Amino acid sequence: METAKNGTSRRKQILKLIGDATKPLSGKALGEATGVSRQVVVQDIALLRTEGYPIVATARGYVLNEPKQAVRLFKLHHSNEQTKEELTSIVDLGGCILDVMVNHRIYGKMSAPLNIKNRRDVQLFMERLHSGKSTPLMNVTSGYHFHHISAEQEEILNEIEDVLKAKRFLAELLPYEREGTEGNP
Repeated sequence: METAKNGTSRRKQILKLIGDATKPLSGKALGEATGVSRQVVVQDIALLRTEGYPIVATARGYVLNEPKQAVRLFKLHHSNEQTKEELTSIVDLGGCILDVMVNHRIYGKMSAPLNIKNRRDVQLFMERLHSGKSTPLMNVTSGYHFHHISAEQEEILNEIEDVLKAKRFLAELLPYEREGTEGNP
């Protein structure tokens, strides 16, 4: 049982090492980092592949074959009537709105996943808002809210930030908000 636990944690470590690497990692390098032989690493890679991880072996080593997404936290402020404009501005530039979050001074941090990637998703979200008895989460904080937004490149996030700033939707992150809201959703 102890060996299985060590194998599982070692495979998690290998996956993290490959995912965080900026260049391919050899089996030898992974073995040295995890304290096992290259042959054990090869077996671990095979097990990780059967679990669905897209690990590719190249001439220079192993890489994780999944697109890296840039993610940034944005603090926004606008009215309910401007929600559709905010969301379409983001998706039209290639952003995906991962979540919505508020930082209520009494209730604390509250968030909900959104995963809005395109205009169709925006339309469905708006229809759900209009057909229900609920209001947007931002209403509990007078229109202030946060979104984690992902995109294929940092440059796209920069464009999104510029557009949100130009439309006066962007609000400044306060020091206490940075501590409690940054990071991955």
